[in-house]
Amino acid sequence: MSWLTEYVRPKIRTLLGRREVPENLWIQCPSCQQMMFHAELEKAQKVCSSCGHHMRPSVDERLRWTFDEGAFTRIELPKVPVDPLRFRDSQKYPDRLKNAREKTGNEDAIIVAHGTISGQRAVAAVMDFEFMGGSMGAAVGEGIVAAARLAVLQDAPMVVFTASGGARMQEGAVSLMQMPRTIIASRLVKEKGLPFIVVLTDPTTGGVTASFAMLGDIQIAEPGALIGFAGARVIEQTVREKLPEGFQRAEYLHEHGIVDLVVKRGDMAATLGQIISLLRVKDLPKAA
Repeated sequence: MSWLTEYVRPKIRTLLGRREVPENLWIQCPSCQQMMFHAELEKAQKVCSSCGHHMRPSVDERLRWTFDEGAFTRIELPKVPVDPLRFRDSQKYPDRLKNAREKTGNEDAIIVAHGTISGQRAVAAVMDFEFMGGSMGAAVGEGIVAAARLAVLQDAPMVVFTASGGARMQEGAVSLMQMPRTIIASRLVKEKGLPFIVVLTDPTTGGVTASFAMLGDIQIAEPGALIGFAGARVIEQTVREKLPEGFQRAEYLHEHGIVDLVVKRGDMAATLGQIISLLRVKDLPKAA
């Protein structure tokens, strides 16, 4: 090694001081592997500027991007029995819940809040995939029901952002019972003539897809979102046929009429505002 490396460089570092580089300064896109500044990615709402890949945001980020000026009020959700089946696999269910709560800062896989979208009152229920894969247990069912009741109380539309791997196996039949409960919740909103809008995000699968996620008056999806019931491999083994390329992705479902719109994240709030305005027209002009 030369004297520049051994002597000069350490002296320069000593004089200038060592600067600590934040660990999250750069983030790599999981799709195209492009490196991006953290601040730029946050400004772009976690959408890759190179390939347009929509990364998974936190629940609070989703709420800030949806409501006007990022202002919203979270509501406290009903408590549910912990570990009703006393389930245990490699870890006790209460321990899994504790770890998920520490990781996310949330009580369970759903958050309900209310505020305004394009100046119009709205209630939003946002699922958190980081919380045990967004699995639907009794707490998620209670969250959807609470959101529906709040929407009826406020005479406001209900928007649901789905992100789930399906039913929560640790709750067994209790989890499966949330499918009809959430369907009934969607009916509460619709019977009052209020819009029930579903935004399908990556991924939305299993029992959530088989219940309230497919009952929206308007079905919106984010680009590239995985949407389905069972996995592609399971379906191929069942039907014994080769499935079309990307058949469970948002764009394919849009082409085949399962999804009404595929909307980029940056346009989502404005699109929701427009849809709510159209669906909330109460007094149409009478025909001459």
